[in-house]
Amino acid sequence: MMAQTPQTEAEFLASYDPKAFDAPLATVDVSIFTVIEGALHVLLIKRDEFPFKGAWALPGGFVDLSQDNGLDATAMRKLQEKTGVEASHLEQVQTIGNLSRDPRGWSLTVLYFALMSAESVTLNPGAGATEAAWHKLKGGQVEPPLAFDHAKLLKRAFARLQNKARYTMLPGYVLAEEFTLTELINIYRILLEEDLDNPMMRRRLLRSGMLEETGSMREGGNRPAKLYRYARAASNHVFDRNLEAGK
Repeated sequence: MMAQTPQTEAEFLASYDPKAFDAPLATVDVSIFTVIEGALHVLLIKRDEFPFKGAWALPGGFVDLSQDNGLDATAMRKLQEKTGVEASHLEQVQTIGNLSRDPRGWSLTVLYFALMSAESVTLNPGAGATEAAWHKLKGGQVEPPLAFDHAKLLKRAFARLQNKARYTMLPGYVLAEEFTLTELINIYRILLEEDLDNPMMRRRLLRSGMLEETGSMREGGNRPAKLYRYARAASNHVFDRNLEAGK
């Protein structure tokens, strides 16, 4: 006997079987960057589960259909579960999916990234991670081999980090509330891995309108240095040209 064709959308949805089609494994992976002792670092966890048990990886995991109301919620939950880090904001980088990236089967992952101060977090590994640690990053690469395709994911997140650093206030997320221009320029140098022209950077930052003087000075060195903070509108600021595009 042939099944009756639904006459309304409500009837269709009531009879629809979401398991009628194969579905890929669905995960998120998170690249958290910071600056420690003048060098860029990324947060990694050591896996306590197969596959790749004992290997370093980006924190992440499977979407939970029963408790995650969106991918952002999954990313924040898995980051906290794996590392103890609570992020106020994560940005999507890219969705990657294929048959070869996970030995368990056809898999897709949504890659996220954020830049934050290491001083603002306390690492507390859990939920399948024996360790959580900051690893020094150079050219988008870390020294230990990474699980799955995480080396490729990390390079993509690093490229997004550098791109955003060239035209937004993103570098300020690793600084204290008050900072000198030299401290801010050094963060740009670390993130972009470039020896930026100091006078040019000072001019561009000062005329951007995203900084304001605090009225205080930083003592030390050859002479006291003015302290700045981000203006209220700084979060919406975009440079009219990328930093490498000229003065």
